[in-house]
Amino acid sequence: MNRLTRTVATAALATTLALVSACSGGSGSSDAAAGDGKGLEKVTYLTSFGNFGRDSYAWVAKEKGFFKEAGFDVEIKPGQGTGGVIQTIVGGQADFGPIDLTGGLLQFGNGQAKDFVAVAAIQQRTMAAIVSVEGKQIASPKDLEGKKLADTPGSVVRNLFPTYAKLAGVDASKVTWVNGEAQTLMGTLASGSVDGIGQFVVGQPTVELITKKKAVMLPYSNVMQDLYGNVLITSSKIAKEKPEMVKRFSGALMKGLEYALTNPQEAADILKKNVDASDPAAAAAELQLMAGYVRSSNSGTKIGTLDSGRVAKSIAILQATGSLKLNITPDQIIDFSLTPKA
Repeated sequence: MNRLTRTVATAALATTLALVSACSGGSGSSDAAAGDGKGLEKVTYLTSFGNFGRDSYAWVAKEKGFFKEAGFDVEIKPGQGTGGVIQTIVGGQADFGPIDLTGGLLQFGNGQAKDFVAVAAIQQRTMAAIVSVEGKQIASPKDLEGKKLADTPGSVVRNLFPTYAKLAGVDASKVTWVNGEAQTLMGTLASGSVDGIGQFVVGQPTVELITKKKAVMLPYSNVMQDLYGNVLITSSKIAKEKPEMVKRFSGALMKGLEYALTNPQEAADILKKNVDASDPAAAAAELQLMAGYVRSSNSGTKIGTLDSGRVAKSIAILQATGSLKLNITPDQIIDFSLTPKA
């Protein structure tokens, strides 16, 4: 575990550096046909955030020729989280990218974003969690009462907390939240100034390295099993005008995802080849941690599937806790005619 935590931490720092130096550019789409390697359709894809191992499957799809076989010349750029990915895609600067589905529901259902649709699931369960360390007297959700937690204001973990608290039997009014930045959250926990932070479950090794203590994980999926994690989105315009193109791209990306999970070390090496600042051991470790969230029995066995009933339950949970201002339906945020079939 010490070696794992060292490598994951190295990757986290390297990814931050890679984000700073990442180039920018526009998105281009043509009506070129798929197949023979000539006249490939240019597509811009955003990762969910940076170039961590959890997003390496896109590089795998490119390196292994899955995108080319589907007729695409894909440019991969580092994304900046759910809100940033939605804004960039709706604005026409990118064509596809992953967002946290619950984060998307919150943005859409509160009138903060529109004109995007999900077309495939990346993770069948949310990876959102509250993370603490031994010595903070936190062993269960109820122990969060009277404690101070830190996260970024727009974090899915933070925005979902009222819902999580209600379902876990926690009095949310007794929990104090303070603002933090993504790059410094773990250091804030290590300093002892807060009792816990918002984090994804794959961040556990890095938390333990930085804090020098054993992490205590409270995954949201323990009490909200119907919530999906990241989903692939595109603009409503592209989905409407180029449905077959969307299916081809999604299929190629799902091939990359499945290959990466089956061959995590090779996927990590591919990421390193394309993003020099990445660390192969850390990337492989993230993929191994993520595998159980991608392959889930909740929605069939095929990677990428999305179930309308599960999404409706997620919406109902958010509405019941007052997290959504608008009444929305699964079809408003997911184009089920384009999603993989179970």
